[in-house]
Amino acid sequence: MTTPLHAVRGELLHFTADPADAGAAALAHLPDGLLVIDDGHIVETGPADTLLGKLPSDTRITDYRGKLVLPGFVDTHIHYAQTDIIASYGEQLLAWLEKYTFPAERRFADPAHAAEVASFFCDELLRNGTTTALAFATVHPASVDALFEAAQQRRMRLIAGKVLMDRNCPDFLADTAQTGYAESKALIERWHGRDRLLYAVTPRFAPTSTNEQMTLAGRLYAEHPGVYLQSHVAENRAEVAWVAELYPEARSYLDVYERYGQLGPRSVYAHCIWLDDTDRQRMVSSGAAMSFCPTSNLFLGSGLFDLDRAHELGVRVGIGTDVGGGTSFSMLQTLNEAYKVLQLKGQHLSAERAFYLATLGGARSLYLDDRIGNFEPGKEADFVVLDPQATPLITRRMARADTLSERLFVLMMLGDDRCVARTHVLGEAV
Repeated sequence: MTTPLHAVRGELLHFTADPADAGAAALAHLPDGLLVIDDGHIVETGPADTLLGKLPSDTRITDYRGKLVLPGFVDTHIHYAQTDIIASYGEQLLAWLEKYTFPAERRFADPAHAAEVASFFCDELLRNGTTTALAFATVHPASVDALFEAAQQRRMRLIAGKVLMDRNCPDFLADTAQTGYAESKALIERWHGRDRLLYAVTPRFAPTSTNEQMTLAGRLYAEHPGVYLQSHVAENRAEVAWVAELYPEARSYLDVYERYGQLGPRSVYAHCIWLDDTDRQRMVSSGAAMSFCPTSNLFLGSGLFDLDRAHELGVRVGIGTDVGGGTSFSMLQTLNEAYKVLQLKGQHLSAERAFYLATLGGARSLYLDDRIGNFEPGKEADFVVLDPQATPLITRRMARADTLSERLFVLMMLGDDRCVARTHVLGEAV
């Protein structure tokens, strides 16, 4: 019998806290470190020269010296059914939905199409170093089955759900309050907690659900402890005005969701741009999380996220690529745009904080930080290997980078999928 242990050697970096709170103490950095993995989980992390001598002689060792090993990226908001409309020209949110999104999602009535896109989508996430994602499917239950099946085959940690939408949408995409409830309930029973898969109740956004559907979405969330709820809020000013017309009794857009029992732990709201402090405080007190989606906020002309205020008040925040309104599957490219959004807000995003948000911050916003997000013993061994010499320009710039902070900043500003040398899921290269 050979040992089941697997060790990974390289420059290791992970986070134990938010650098905005803990400063340098938030980082755990081992220039020559070793991850010891057993049965897909981390059993020990430490300096290579200390741990190598303790391992059985037949331990399998994967050597990534010269490369940077980080926890797998966590994408807290993405639409798998919009993969084929990424980089579609010229619209803001509401027109984007009509012109591009709804026609694209119509095709997911075909299970074969859903399966083909789901396979590509999961591969593209992994190719970019993303090992956990919170994803929207479409109104079609088969679209959810296809995505979960693709993720299950790759042993990924994935959260997804059937879109609920029974008004203000094309007839070919509309469900009803009752069918949406029944189909979601069946999907929860089929998939939630199976392997590494988790279910999210998914009202698209308040304008496309009737009062009855919003009530039943809140009921699903309450009836199934441990499930997630995902939606959009306060992305675009025209959208905010529309919600105010549709729900005149609500204090704010976010208040609509709260009135229907949709705020709480494991509820994640994308965008959160046009909120006030009352809204932000309600997210804090309820345990809800924000997904900061910088590339789509810029591409769709939606606005600039206020990260400093969210942090001051204690809101959970993760990063979302928001493909296909978002313009890249790459978390590196998404962090690049996050830096620029915050520059326009007069705020600063350090490289350390950016990588925290893409790893442990995302895990915390999904209440998964007991399972993923860093290299502490017992965590699932999902990680990404970044090549600091992936392109001639990055190689040249790295030669003049004197600190870890500077090297991380170069990676997030100049890096993309070419920097991902390898992605590992449960310890194994995929």
